[in-house]
Amino acid sequence: MDVAFIGLGKMGASMGARLLAAGHVAHGYDRDADRRRAFVERGGRALDSVAQLGDRLPSPRVVWLMVPAGETVDAVLAELEPVLTSGDIVVDGGNSHYKDTLRRAARLQKSGLQFVDAGTSGGIWGLENGYCLMVGGSDAAVTRLRPILEALAPGKDRGWGHVGPPGAGHFVKMIHNGIEYGMMQAYAEGFALLGKKKDLELDPAAIAEIWRHGSVIRSWLLDLTAQALREEPGLESVEPWVADSGEGRWTVAEAIDLDTPAPVLTLALIERLASREKDSLAHKILAVMRARFGGHPLRRKHS
Repeated sequence: MDVAFIGLGKMGASMGARLLAAGHVAHGYDRDADRRRAFVERGGRALDSVAQLGDRLPSPRVVWLMVPAGETVDAVLAELEPVLTSGDIVVDGGNSHYKDTLRRAARLQKSGLQFVDAGTSGGIWGLENGYCLMVGGSDAAVTRLRPILEALAPGKDRGWGHVGPPGAGHFVKMIHNGIEYGMMQAYAEGFALLGKKKDLELDPAAIAEIWRHGSVIRSWLLDLTAQALREEPGLESVEPWVADSGEGRWTVAEAIDLDTPAPVLTLALIERLASREKDSLAHKILAVMRARFGGHPLRRKHS
């Protein structure tokens, strides 16, 4: 089956390569010419423009977007609509907000196009291990995509699923990422405690390796943590600044809208925001209040 990827960053290029290895034909377009050349070197067929899709791909076409969420997705869809014809499928494999997905699916349906949202997890390791795919869309569209989904997933019958109508895939991926925030925060706090207990001469890297095998808290996140600690035990070169891609924020907002408590996920997001405050007024105010009501020591900066 022919598939065209729009966006040949690490994820898009790796997904294309995985399909090629499974015997599919992968086309690819990216504004970056170097990325297009690299895709050809991996066996893909480069497109010089979005407009070429109409001639180069057999109908009905499958176009898979791996571009940043937000305005970029809408801009690409505006380029695609004049090129595609009724019955073609557009898949958004990025981290779009599910409400944007609902809007886009309704708009494309008027042109006879089917819109599928495929929440994608697996990161840069997906080429080797397969991608976890949370798919939203019509039964007919997902059935047509099945050979592609099976090739991208860890196995034909595992690691992917049709979770609901358009919007469902990105909603499930949003919750997935919210859970990820909480898990990461728990690991971070635990290893911070291990590192602080100097009198017991603990080795966090060795402990991480122990926990990786047989423990109830073993996971891929723990595997990655253990690897990082082996390479640099104290992580001295790492700046304590943690970004967020937006899905954690969306998850917390959705919890509020649904009147559903999500304290762990919310606090994990707040901790990421706090990591970026190098000179936090809020933390200064907390320290001053503690000093004034309880006589607690107040640490001063030395000039």
